[in-house]
Amino acid sequence: MNTISKIRKRDGKIVNFEKNKIAVAIYRATAAAGEPNKKFANELAGEVVKVLEKELKPDTIPTVEDVQDIVEQILIKTNLPKVAKTYIVYRQKRTEIRDIKTMLGIQNELKLTVNAAKVLQKRYLLKDDKNRAIETPKGLFARVAETIARIDKEYNPNVDLEPLQESFYQMMVNLEFIPNSPTLMNAGTEIGQLSACFVLPVGDSIKEIFDAVKHMALIHKSGGGTGFSFSKIRPKGDVVKTTKGIASGPLSFMRAFDVATEVIKQGGRRRGANMGILRVDHPDILDFIIVKEREGSFANFNLSVAVTDQFMEAVKKDENYELINPRNKEVVRRLRAKHVFDQITFSAWKTGDPGIIFIDEINRHNQTPKLGEIESTNPCGEQTLLPYESCNLGSINLSKMVTGGEIDWKKLKDIARKAIHFLDNVIDANKFPLPEIEKITKGNRKIGLGVMGFADMLIQLGIPYSSKKALGVAEKVMAFISKESRKKSVDLGRERGSFPNFKDSVWDKYGYKAMRNATTTTIAPTGTISIIAGTSSGIEPLFAVSFVRNVMEGVKMFESNPFFEDTARKRGFYSKELMGKISRSGAIKQIKEIPEDIKSLFVTAFDIPPEHHVKMQAVFQKYTDNAVSKTVNLPEEASQDDIKKIYELAYKLKCKGITTYRYGSKKDQVLCFNEPPGLAEEPNFTVADSEFTGECRDCTV
Repeated sequence: MNTISKIRKRDGKIVNFEKNKIAVAIYRATAAAGEPNKKFANELAGEVVKVLEKELKPDTIPTVEDVQDIVEQILIKTNLPKVAKTYIVYRQKRTEIRDIKTMLGIQNELKLTVNAAKVLQKRYLLKDDKNRAIETPKGLFARVAETIARIDKEYNPNVDLEPLQESFYQMMVNLEFIPNSPTLMNAGTEIGQLSACFVLPVGDSIKEIFDAVKHMALIHKSGGGTGFSFSKIRPKGDVVKTTKGIASGPLSFMRAFDVATEVIKQGGRRRGANMGILRVDHPDILDFIIVKEREGSFANFNLSVAVTDQFMEAVKKDENYELINPRNKEVVRRLRAKHVFDQITFSAWKTGDPGIIFIDEINRHNQTPKLGEIESTNPCGEQTLLPYESCNLGSINLSKMVTGGEIDWKKLKDIARKAIHFLDNVIDANKFPLPEIEKITKGNRKIGLGVMGFADMLIQLGIPYSSKKALGVAEKVMAFISKESRKKSVDLGRERGSFPNFKDSVWDKYGYKAMRNATTTTIAPTGTISIIAGTSSGIEPLFAVSFVRNVMEGVKMFESNPFFEDTARKRGFYSKELMGKISRSGAIKQIKEIPEDIKSLFVTAFDIPPEHHVKMQAVFQKYTDNAVSKTVNLPEEASQDDIKKIYELAYKLKCKGITTYRYGSKKDQVLCFNEPPGLAEEPNFTVADSEFTGECRDCTV
């Protein structure tokens, strides 16, 4: 009899044989089949070992495939056919995924989804001069953890970095927390620029305008996104005293930013992204509102109108309001507020732009008001920043914060505190693209801890997204994260010193004795990092239960929500035919064989009442220092009046901004239902681009 001590993995590596891993795999199959049985799993694992020892020749090292073959054979002989079927189907699926990864040349030791591994390979893993990956996903996280943990030496030269580095590594490799893309891309590299969000000032002179274009190009090249307010530029037709000419207005100069962004393409790793903002009282506001109605215009910009309280009240009372020339502060015209509001909502209905930011609400929550007013946000609207300010973000994966159908508050607290430590270290590890940015960023030390996987968390808790109970969960979770984030920032402030501009900040006014960071929380859309984590985007609902993903040119894959698949198997209604049927519409509400309670739990974005989207955003905003990125996705038949109600409710509930996207309002969109024959492997499937996660009104940005 051969005693088994080693096993050969699929990559050829020989490791210690562990019987417990067999038991765990079998137990997972029993649980997935709705018949969890640990005793059975342990007993069966023992039988597998006996068969291996009996059948293998002396001194032979079994392979993983040998073990799985025996497990499969023994399961078939038992009286648990559902368990056997579950194990076999799962094994086949993993084989298919491995084959596709091999075809795509993907290294993937973390068992990530194909799309996650492909996104990592394409955008994040370090490459050689022939564009071949020279690190694995684990290697990436190790590189980032080592770079960020090293900063602790600057505050305590005698600190043992190994435990901290390991804790940073584990929360990333376990997909519990992931920082923003530039940190993943650039930590430990020559570029070293780690922030995602920047706001640059745009003045009224040619020099100031083209300095901003140059600075934008430097930021985009390093992987950051930029926001601009163009409200200081004198209006079209105004006088230019130095040349005796006529001003061309902000829109003409915005084109220079758009073209430069197209050229830079952020070093080829991440497409440049901009937010363009114009105040509602700028004389060129009507031209700004409709500028994206021509398909393809300003493709590298999201646009938002900065509306004031005065304007919103004028809309409510159907009054006129004043347009003011920023050059001399003179009133040049009066417009009917309701008419302008109608123009905004019609253009948003037609094209998805512009969104709205509530500029007075933003400045009511300006943590450092003595330093000036906030004029703009980053590209997706979640980060409100002063001119030249930057911020680095990271998100907790809430789908990993559920244990046994309950929120694991102890784990959430641990990850939140570690994440704040991590993000504060990023500021010191950062190589800033401009001295002006470094000065104000280090002066305020703003960071933005957010969340992803909220929809998946609700599913695990058995709570429909479109319910009052979901709003209650959102409130408890974000209040908890906010509280723990601030506590950790206070602790760091005591240890390392408060942010330099602490005096006269709101924290000083509120009686805090120390605070390391002017802000600690932001709800970002998460985008590709939620793909890496294999979870739902930000605080968005699911955009589809099952769909076809364009992994890369010529390669398409079915993707399904893993919690739906598990539920379907446990409840006994899973089949490949069913998943194909779901993939034709993305949603399940019209499918008769799915139980009603499952339909309400796995609701998708287009099925949720618009007002609930806004209420969800408002709840998260209540406990978020910066702002919240959330898109109200609407079906094609939604009306302009629906968008009016959304914007009015967002103002009433004190959101800092709001964006909408009506399906079909763009010719080229990254999510398509019922794709026509010839574009997909099979006709009439819901098809999403490789990096679409359902969060952004203009996902070309």
